[in-house]
Amino acid sequence: MSDWELVKARTAEVGAVWRSADGLLYKRTGGGASAEARELQALAGLGYPVPEVVEIGQDENGQDYFIERSVGEMSLHDRALADAARSSPVGPDLVDAAATISRQLLTAQVRSSLPRGSEASNAWFDRAGFTSNVFAENPDLDTRGVRQAVQHAIDRLAGIAMCRSHLDYGLPNAFDRGVIDWQHHGLAPLGYDVYPMLEIVPFKGGNRGYEFTAAQRERYLAALDRTAADLLGRTLREFLGEFLLVKCFFFLALMRPTDRTRTDKYIKWQYRRALFAQCLEQYESAGAIHPDTFPTLAEFAGQLAGNGATSSRSRLPPGSSWRDLQGDRRRTS
Repeated sequence: MSDWELVKARTAEVGAVWRSADGLLYKRTGGGASAEARELQALAGLGYPVPEVVEIGQDENGQDYFIERSVGEMSLHDRALADAARSSPVGPDLVDAAATISRQLLTAQVRSSLPRGSEASNAWFDRAGFTSNVFAENPDLDTRGVRQAVQHAIDRLAGIAMCRSHLDYGLPNAFDRGVIDWQHHGLAPLGYDVYPMLEIVPFKGGNRGYEFTAAQRERYLAALDRTAADLLGRTLREFLGEFLLVKCFFFLALMRPTDRTRTDKYIKWQYRRALFAQCLEQYESAGAIHPDTFPTLAEFAGQLAGNGATSSRSRLPPGSSWRDLQGDRRRTS
């Protein structure tokens, strides 16, 4: 068990992810590793599609770790990247795989759902969106209008039951046989984990090389609607705007660079601020958010350079849209 290969550092805690030589086991270290392992064991008992925890302990340095069984060699994100490397569009089999694992997750969440309530919804929005960090790094966004939009979203979701949730669910942590990386776990309204899965791809700025068509996104959402209708007697798609509003905060959190000489990080921060402004405008006007209208990071950087913009406020020129500025474009992510 001493022959481990480093996979990556962890984001929430000081620690890392390691893979065994045979690829059948993963070791996760960090201050929150023991709590995460216990959560995985509890979730497995509730029927969640999660890896099996085979060991929990501390290493010779006193650092917490746990070991879990592999749930597959390639995440859905890795499979999409492989398609892009072959200059191929994302195939229907990947969309169906995403729908299958998401339906399994949603089914377990519905069957073990918890009481609803506005207090729990407030706590979820703050935790899932890292709102305190967003407002601390972007104090100009802490306005009455933004807080009113947040409260409207929370009020809309007050009637939806809560469930134990991943909070960072997406293609990179979804496999055919399970969902990994539960370090950010917490309570969230039913549907929050799974409904935005394909919609959040454009937040990455179009530098991943793959995209999902409108038909593919509809196919995925329709599959979730069928599961929700069977289990709840209703669908949850009507709350996608609220779910995506949280994601607008989530993708802006921890983005403000400490080194202003890092132009790449500064532009990316400005880009996420521009997406935040666009999301807020869409949500306030229609209660919906349309990531397929986002500019790519490259388009945004080009426009920023063309305007000679140096302000920390990255917004669209009055009366214009990104489609006006860029024309028709191919969305990539």
